[in-house]
Formats: sequence, C-alpha cells, structure tokens
Amino acid sequence: MDLIVVIGLGRFGSAVAHSLAQLGHDVLAADQDMALVDEWVGRLSHVVQVDSTNIEALRGLGVQEARHAVVGIGSDLEASVLTVLALSELGVRDIWAKAVSDKHGKILERTGAHHVVYPEAAMGQRVAHLVTGKMIDFIEFDDGFAIAKTCAPEAAWGRTLAEANIRQRHGITVVGVKRLNEDFVHAQPGTSIQKGDLLIVSGATRLVEGFASGTSG
Repeated sequence: MDLIVVIGLGRFGSAVAHSLAQLGHDVLAADQDMALVDEWVGRLSHVVQVDSTNIEALRGLGVQEARHAVVGIGSDLEASVLTVLALSELGVRDIWAKAVSDKHGKILERTGAHHVVYPEAAMGQRVAHLVTGKMIDFIEFDDGFAIAKTCAPEAAWGRTLAEANIRQRHGITVVGVKRLNEDFVHAQPGTSIQKGDLLIVSGATRLVEGFASGTSG
C-alpha cells in the first residue's frame, strides 16, 4: 500500500490524517510541535516529531518514498512554503497543501505544490449557500461547476424526469434521486419524482443555485 505523508497536525491536517487512516491507508503523520505529536500517538499508527523544513530530516523518515503528501501547516507561512519546497526536492509525486490566502496559494504552487486547497474559504462559501438557499448540501468546483442536494420541486411531483423536463427547463442535470427509506437511484428518463424526494443535481453554479431556490426557468 502506498505511503501518504501528512505534515502539520492542526485541525485540518489531523482531520485529513485521521480520515485517511480510517480508509485503510498507510499514513505517516508529522508535526514540529511535540504536544500535537503526543496528542495523536496511539490514535494514528505512525506519528513523529520533525522539522519539516529540513530536507535531510524528511529524507531520514523515508518521506521520498511517499506517493502523496499533504501539508496542513497554516499558521507559519514560511514553514508551509519551505516544507512544500523540501517535498518537491525529494521528488514526492503528488503534493497537496493548505493555503490561508490567494497569495499564499500562489507561492505554494510556485514552490512545488500540485494541489492547493483553501479549506476555510471553501467551507465559508458552502455554508453561505446552505444558509441562504434551499440546498441541503453544496459543492462548487473551480471551473464554475457545482453539485447540490436539494428537495424535489413541487412542479415535478408525480412526474417522471422526462415529463418534468428539468434539464431543458432549468439547464441542470439530475444525477440521482433519494427517497426516504429507499436506496439511492441513478436518474433515468423514466425515474419518477415524488413529494419529499431529494435530488442530486449538477451543472453551472448559477443554474444549480437558481434551480434550488426555485427562481430559474
């Protein structure tokens, strides 16, 4: 099984490391703060204290053998950037890094991060959509594409997807339907929609937002 390295055991990094471990991956978690290392010893199989800006220290841990690495350092921007640079110089093939600002993210990309994530910004946008709209869940991608879970509109109750003509009327695609106490159903033209059904829909963000709020079409 491929090794995954997670550096930085704050809220973001520890959540990523714990989730990866629960999924059965071989995780090496590391932090410079011994208090955080002690907190996670026993909860993760491999937890070490290390100065992640020191390339030789990382090499001594065998980090260069990892297929993936996640840098969850957010409070110390210099350590974040230097850690990504060290991982890049070690030849780690897939580096994910947390950024706290656009400027931070651009620097991470230039120093070797293959993927930059903005967890606080992403969660803020998601909550804003959930609070102000009728969506139960919402995920937006970088290219203006979104997936959402929302209640079936009244106009579609008692009709099939073909009869409701949702794609033509609203410009979005119904991916699937979830009915209470029934299995998830992948959407087909003949799939029926009933009151209380939840729809998984995808499409351009503005169209998904409009469909969920009942303002499109």
